[in-house]
Amino acid sequence: MRLYHNPRCSKSRQAVALLEEKGVEFETYLYLKNGIDLSDISILLSLDGIIRTSDLPKSEISALNTIKSKQKLLQNNPEFLQRPVLIAADRAVIGRPPEAILSILD
Repeated sequence: MRLYHNPRCSKSRQAVALLEEKGVEFETYLYLKNGIDLSDISILLSLDGIIRTSDLPKSEISALNTIKSKQKLLQNNPEFLQRPVLIAADRAVIGRPPEAILSILD
């Protein structure tokens, strides 16, 4: 399991704490430092709301009308990735609220 984590984000820190509390083994992936892992891009883009559009200029939101444009945005600007995101095998979930990450542990 891989958790896309931003240590400055309170929701992301809560997700880490939840996983640790449950004794779940996971990789903490610092996407702001390392970028989006190309092996994860397709599963990330399959999630509704994966891009933090509230942080984007309105002019750029309208340009996000294809998977390719979303992929390019996230690869070039990982800060626009919604966080935290837990990836487990072929499933992923956005941790908003943080407790949502628990839904793929079953």
